[in-house]
Amino acid sequence: MAKTSTSKAFATAFIILTVSVIGSIVTMIILYKTEIATMNPTPRPTLPSTTAAPPPVMRLPTGLVPDRYTIFLQTHFYSQIPEEVNVTAPNQTMLFTGNSSVAFHCVERTRSIYLHSRDLTLGHASVKNGDTDQDMSISHIEHHAEQSDFLEIGLKEALEKGSNYSLFVSFQGQILDRLQGLYVSTYSQAHTQRFLASTNLEPTSARRVFPCFDEPQMKAVFDVSIVHRLSTTALGNAEVSGSDILPDDWQLTRFHPTPKMSTYLLAFMVSELTSIRSAHRRVNIQIYARPEATEAGHTAYAANVTGSILDFYEKHFHINYPQKKLDQVALPDLSGAAKENWGLITYAEGVLLYQTGVSSLLHKETISYVIAHQLAHQWFGNLVTMTWWSEVWLKEGFATYMASLALDHLQPTFQARERQMMTALHVALKQDALASSHPLAVPHQDVQSTSQILDLFDAVTSYKGAMLLTMLADAVEPRVFNKGIQLYLRTFKYDNAEQNDLWDCIQKAVDEEGGHTEVATLMATWTKQIGYPVVTINTTNGELYQRHFLYNTSFESSLWWYIPIRVMSATSETSLVWLESDDTVKKDQFISTDGEWILANVGCTGYYRVNYDPENWDRLLTQLESNPRGIPVMNRGQLIDDAFNLARANIVHVTLALNATRFLRTEEAYIPWQSAIRNLEYFVLMFDRSEVYGPMQAYLRDQVQNLYGFFRNLTDESDIPVDHSSQHHQITAIDVACSNGLPECVEMATMMFADWMSSSDNQSNRIHPNLRSVIYCQAVAAGGEKEWEFAWNKFQSTRESSEKEQLRQALSCTRKIWLLSRYLQYTLDPEKVRLMDVTSTINFIARNVVGHGLAWNFLRAHWDYISQGDGAKLIDGVTRRFSTPFELEELENFASKYDVGPCAGAVERAIERTKVNIQWVADNKETVLDWFERRWA
Repeated sequence: MAKTSTSKAFATAFIILTVSVIGSIVTMIILYKTEIATMNPTPRPTLPSTTAAPPPVMRLPTGLVPDRYTIFLQTHFYSQIPEEVNVTAPNQTMLFTGNSSVAFHCVERTRSIYLHSRDLTLGHASVKNGDTDQDMSISHIEHHAEQSDFLEIGLKEALEKGSNYSLFVSFQGQILDRLQGLYVSTYSQAHTQRFLASTNLEPTSARRVFPCFDEPQMKAVFDVSIVHRLSTTALGNAEVSGSDILPDDWQLTRFHPTPKMSTYLLAFMVSELTSIRSAHRRVNIQIYARPEATEAGHTAYAANVTGSILDFYEKHFHINYPQKKLDQVALPDLSGAAKENWGLITYAEGVLLYQTGVSSLLHKETISYVIAHQLAHQWFGNLVTMTWWSEVWLKEGFATYMASLALDHLQPTFQARERQMMTALHVALKQDALASSHPLAVPHQDVQSTSQILDLFDAVTSYKGAMLLTMLADAVEPRVFNKGIQLYLRTFKYDNAEQNDLWDCIQKAVDEEGGHTEVATLMATWTKQIGYPVVTINTTNGELYQRHFLYNTSFESSLWWYIPIRVMSATSETSLVWLESDDTVKKDQFISTDGEWILANVGCTGYYRVNYDPENWDRLLTQLESNPRGIPVMNRGQLIDDAFNLARANIVHVTLALNATRFLRTEEAYIPWQSAIRNLEYFVLMFDRSEVYGPMQAYLRDQVQNLYGFFRNLTDESDIPVDHSSQHHQITAIDVACSNGLPECVEMATMMFADWMSSSDNQSNRIHPNLRSVIYCQAVAAGGEKEWEFAWNKFQSTRESSEKEQLRQALSCTRKIWLLSRYLQYTLDPEKVRLMDVTSTINFIARNVVGHGLAWNFLRAHWDYISQGDGAKLIDGVTRRFSTPFELEELENFASKYDVGPCAGAVERAIERTKVNIQWVADNKETVLDWFERRWA
């Protein structure tokens, strides 16, 4: 894109601004004009020998504390460019210019100001003593070239402890196309490409927009003003305080000061998006989207649920949402599902919009959950912020925990909490069983760089964090736990906290209620150590002990945990028992006196696995086959998950895990099936390129036949059951049946897709929205070029985000190698596959056994581009099937030859996982083949 001349842009901006009378910011604008109109980038001077060296670590010095930022920023881009080429048509420019003034106080005498700046061209800088209003002389300005992003401003005289100062800096930067900092997003409206600019500053990209103290503990108030094209609207964290029309089609929008908050929560956007209002008694809630989507009512569902979720949190926390407005924006492009910016939450468009007749009914659950997660952040993360990113679980774990709680309270018909708990538990346990995992609370010194920070945004942080909160709430009682978190929020609002602060508040609640749990002692073993235990129980004598559970048994570990165990038997009620040492202990509650089964971790509130003596395993599996309802539904799922993962770690024989699936022939509940399919997926990944796969498919076809038949009448009529859990289950039945070649399922999917293809103008799609994702995939898999091209053309032409997502995934299901290769090439073209969708698209292809090798080769060939998305998820997804020495060698070569940056942790985990897979396949392949052949024979 062509760029306007920098000097001309600045001069024009300042002439415009100085002829306007703009209330309280006139002085600022005049200053801006005089100090930056002739702006030249400040050269990097050589540091004098007497200047102190930069801090030895990546963290900012703590001697200066920001109080308030005044930010003035102008976005120069056009929201649309006329298609007609003529002399008056403007050239697009992705430039922004501005200045910021930060007021701060000094708590430790110093001659240097350290803050962050990245990819900004700096103009004038000045420092003023806020107490005397005197200018201070700058001796040098240097931007440190290493990854600290430090901007150092040296002074000729010292900043004195107890005094107040301010730093003014003018700057310019680029609106990026890489979904970070201030970035550009595009969409089509009335056959014209439209542009918008939005921020994505978490965790360390505020420094890309203005020089700042870019650490979560450096909280401040932000006073923001934006100059933008007259045709656009500017949104910020806080309400608009005023607006002025400027000459030459410019507009100035000023915002009220924000609450005291961290830099990563600052947000603004400039766009032509439109909104509808969500009803709330006190807060002005607006839902923004493309005008076409707003007019079609696609934001209505989000508007309907937001106010209710906000009300739930206000009552649950006993603290009102502290702002007067809350904007939620559906963006065409966003890295991740959503960003919790205070008062201006941004969402990936497909997550927030619901299209009646197109979106799955289950998508309502997704929308509600993601909104609940982001609204929980308004308290956990925004109001109370972790002191440093090393304890980011204090916001991510809480948001995950609270979202399922809110959804279960407000939408009980979704029956979502149990499903979400099981998903969180199983995903976290799987990743946390690697020695390359990380503790929830990482030592501060181990998290310094941006790449180390980004590596913590994973399943352990979110899901393990949520499950440990679930376990703690169960141990101290939910009412006491809620009382403790209310105290935590009251005590640290607008401030920062560490996990010990949380434990102290919950401890006070426990003590007030007469409890005896030592919260900090209990939780230290769970948050400061990696991993989790497996509890082994001998029901013949009641003995039990714990060991660190690891897939790779060659690792030595002496870690142990304080474990609350809920236990029941076939003849007794649930009781709570504590295991508080790494020694073998004896507990009467675990003795099977009359040959009845014993079940531990009742309700699955504990973050650990359980192994039993062979006799008790036999009794439990017999109960599952004779009358599964005798065991709670969540534990039916957990027994399967434990058995498979114990077998994966060679703690139990692999046949025990496979035997645990036999009862599924008559199981109608969703959670046990979900658990079985999730675990059998590992067997598929390990064996779908070997002779094991045929007998395995035959077994799964046999197991799923009754379940598929249970839903068949509805499915054949493209209809669905009433309750959400059964709707999930119907999709599972179709997926398992079709992917394992059940003839009636494949015939159903191909016929429905063919009917759509042959309908007049291909517009009449009778496939129920709930079933489209699975039927599209299975039909494309069973079809050829014609089906793929049809799906691709539909993907390219549809404007409906739900339909686009379903088709994008279905395109990866083809069995034609050349089509998958073409699809991979399309991910390099943002006109075909948006950058934010590249990671998931490649992972979809890698999940397909036909595309697995293609995806791995493609990843290495185009790493620089595709890793701009979520490189860690890309590594995890593409290498999941690795299970041969050759694949391990290739992965290790990749790690040594490529710049993996923030993905280093993901690569380390992938290497460890591959080593475990190689050994497991070698140990178990023949046994697994024999079991499936005998079961099918």
